[in-house]
Amino acid sequence: MEFIKTIMKNKRLIMQLGKNDFKNRFASTSLGSIWGFLQPFVFLFTYVIVFQYILHTNSSGEIPYVAWFLPGLAIWQWLNDTIMSASNSIRTYSYLVKKVVFPVDIIPLIAIVASSFVGIFLVLVASVVCIIFGYFPNLLELLYVLFAFFAFVVAFTRFTSAVTTIIPDFSNLLGILMQLFFWFTPIIWNLSMLENHPTILTILKCCPFTYLVTTFREVFIPGNMLSENHSIFTFVYWFFTIVLFLWGNSIFKKNKKDFADVL
Repeated sequence: MEFIKTIMKNKRLIMQLGKNDFKNRFASTSLGSIWGFLQPFVFLFTYVIVFQYILHTNSSGEIPYVAWFLPGLAIWQWLNDTIMSASNSIRTYSYLVKKVVFPVDIIPLIAIVASSFVGIFLVLVASVVCIIFGYFPNLLELLYVLFAFFAFVVAFTRFTSAVTTIIPDFSNLLGILMQLFFWFTPIIWNLSMLENHPTILTILKCCPFTYLVTTFREVFIPGNMLSENHSIFTFVYWFFTIVLFLWGNSIFKKNKKDFADVL
């Protein structure tokens, strides 16, 4: 496939520009890139304090709430930041789009790489906390979830980056949708709370955000998302991701020639 060939041909360029992108976000501050890690770290534990000690949320049953909550929130923060950054990346890198020889297809991937520095840090923080509480990661499941994460993000932002470039207002709509997805994804609350509403429960389990948050949590705390009903939700996830990529890739290729004109 042409897109895969473009990635392989420019993989070093993607990594270098992604690294530079992350550094440039905080270039004007005295602490530099430290802010990139400090801000989400504080945000992560602020949520823990609010929901566990102020609101006394207990969605984790017998499991310590912090060990149950942090993996879901960490993967969500990474997911949300990556999607928003990559979706706006072509407008951010408009000066590259206007260079005839630059491969426009890799621009969203640059943003994905830049966001991954903080994302991996948050995952490591969540992992350390879980290990402290005696929940050790399943490395094979961890590798699978990371692969599933990047596959979905690439597919999703292939579509959203093209639409945002052509229709700038879509970025604001996407921001609102991601806020809604945050509350409708079992990050703070548990799927078991919907056992009396099987239809709603099934619909939410088919959502790719639910799949990623839940399977990453199950890397540390055993669950059944990967095995339930003979992995039907895994099939749904990959079917949705592949269809989304094919659709998004078609839209991206169709509108790519117009990017320079609308920027």
